Amino acid sequence: MQTPFADLPKKIKMVAQANILPRERQAKKLPIELSDENIQNIFGHEAAEDESIESLKDYYFRTDIYEQVAANLKLRILVGHKGVGKSALFKILVNNDIENEILPIEIKPDDVIEICNMEDNFLKMIREWKDGIKKIIVDKTLQSLIMNMENKNIWKKNENIKNIISFIADIIKPYAEKSDINKSTYENFMSNKRLNIYIDDLDRGWKGTHKDIYRLSSLLNAIRDISNENNNINFKIALRSDVYYLVRTSDESTDKIEGSVVWFTWTNHQILAVLAKRILTFQGEYKSESDLLNLHQDAERFEGRGKWENAPIHRILMSLVRKRPRDLVKLCTLAAKNARRRHSLIIETEDFQNIFETYSTDRVQDTVNEFRSELPEIKNLLFSLKPSAKKAKKYSEGYVYETEKLLEKLSIISRRECFSFTNAPDEVASPQKLLAFLYKIGFITARKENKEGKIIRKTFEENKYLSDPQMDFSFKWEVHPAYRWALEPDDFNAIYDKLDIAIEWE
Repeated sequence: MQTPFADLPKKIKMVAQANILPRERQAKKLPIELSDENIQNIFGHEAAEDESIESLKDYYFRTDIYEQVAANLKLRILVGHKGVGKSALFKILVNNDIENEILPIEIKPDDVIEICNMEDNFLKMIREWKDGIKKIIVDKTLQSLIMNMENKNIWKKNENIKNIISFIADIIKPYAEKSDINKSTYENFMSNKRLNIYIDDLDRGWKGTHKDIYRLSSLLNAIRDISNENNNINFKIALRSDVYYLVRTSDESTDKIEGSVVWFTWTNHQILAVLAKRILTFQGEYKSESDLLNLHQDAERFEGRGKWENAPIHRILMSLVRKRPRDLVKLCTLAAKNARRRHSLIIETEDFQNIFETYSTDRVQDTVNEFRSELPEIKNLLFSLKPSAKKAKKYSEGYVYETEKLLEKLSIISRRECFSFTNAPDEVASPQKLLAFLYKIGFITARKENKEGKIIRKTFEENKYLSDPQMDFSFKWEVHPAYRWALEPDDFNAIYDKLDIAIEWE
């Protein structure tokens, strides 16, 4: 299957030489330099949620995941790795609510920092969360409806709140005729009496301790109770996949929310279409998501060496992307900056080659930053998987393992250094648990060749049970290509000569 804008470098050349100013929808005879500002305008911000809402609305790519989370349902829990776009999706939904005259309430970690820190009785924790979340919703709703509300003693914080919407409506009635009411917001609220509650970044500061797991689990139970007790209140919560997995596997009560979980995943095809939409938006063009996904063009070729020589460029780039749009934006942004250093308006193969090491080391650092709270020694674990190229007959043998071989390697590594997870500090992590952890964080992927010789790869989000020691699915394990330049900075030629790019295309 051909990919949308499979000739990506050609399209980048067109953009780099375009006579169209970003954010303007008319042609102007002005050259576009690859300045930092223009590079960001071409490819977008790496963290899409940091864009202005106007820019984000222009190029946001809606998939079926968007529709599932936007659904008018009491509870949606959006689960995915960092960089897949959870916060950006919420930002778009909040804007849609405003346009549709629905009041969105956003709850951040600092709003709940004082709630439920001391209790160790699970039922009491749920009750404390319910009381605390209700009070936050009431406060934030009143702040949206009443100007200078923080200076007014409008309600007693110890009041018992049952039905949230009715409680707010009763409080707000005396202010209906006053000049300090936000009239249009008030009228919309009283007309539809509906709230959408967005809770994001709850995993900020997450360490994976028993306290963290217990606290988050009781919160999810509390939110489920509140949503069931209150009509016209919908909760939308975003969680990292590893955080949700720890909670889900540690607390059997979370089976009741499993049906509300939406796993945020992308196909390679969709990710390239995301970039194509960003570039077209810069050019002042518009195509729908379905149009972009149906585009077919001849593939531009990568002018590298080894197995990468003359390979389709999209397969090279997508081999390095961890199913996260942010990764592809990072690759292209780094390559564009390298082209600028060469005083070129055109991004060439050499620009990508020159930034692969930086991209790879950044991905390792991202992974360490994201997961060291769960495994403090993660950096040492990752770099211990550097292959011994001198002993391996083939370069790929250093990165592709049978399960037994990987467990053996992890066992040897564990003899040199003890690894302990934060939620079990007194227990030495077994090789099997380390394998499961590496799979969960995306450092390794499951790999199998089918009867036609095609390589099938599976990530943790696609199949969580492949690392289960009691199940044998005949998959091997492969260190993701995104990390290999960081693990072997002394022999880049070996990567180009031996790296398998037979990545599947969905």
